[in-house]
Amino acid sequence: MDLLDWHRGRLSSRRLAVLVRHLPQDSATLRELHGEAAGWTVGDYLLAAAVDQLAEANWMFATVNRDEDAEPLDYPKPVPRPGAAERTTGAEDPPPVRNPTATELAQFFL
Repeated sequence: MDLLDWHRGRLSSRRLAVLVRHLPQDSATLRELHGEAAGWTVGDYLLAAAVDQLAEANWMFATVNRDEDAEPLDYPKPVPRPGAAERTTGAEDPPPVRNPTATELAQFFL
C-alpha cells in the first residue's frame, strides 16, 4: 500500500482512516504515539492488577499472622505500568488537609 495514492486520488480518505485506525499493536506508528503502552493489551493490564491484588492479599495475611514484636512488613510494590512514571514525575503533592475553624463551620451551615 502506497500512502501517496491518497494524494493521487487512488485511495479514499475513509480507507486511509480505516487503515490507520486498525494498525497492529506493534506498529512503529503506535509505538511512537503511545510509547511502551502500545504493546499492552487490556488483558495485560488486568493481569497486572490481579498480580497486585494477590501481592496485597499475601501482605495482609502475613501482616496479620506475624509476631507482635516482629518488624512491620514492607507494603508490596505494584507491577509497573507503561506511562506510570511519566504521570507521577510532574505531579505535585496535594496541599495538606486543614481542619476548619468553628467560625468557618458556622458560616458553611448557615
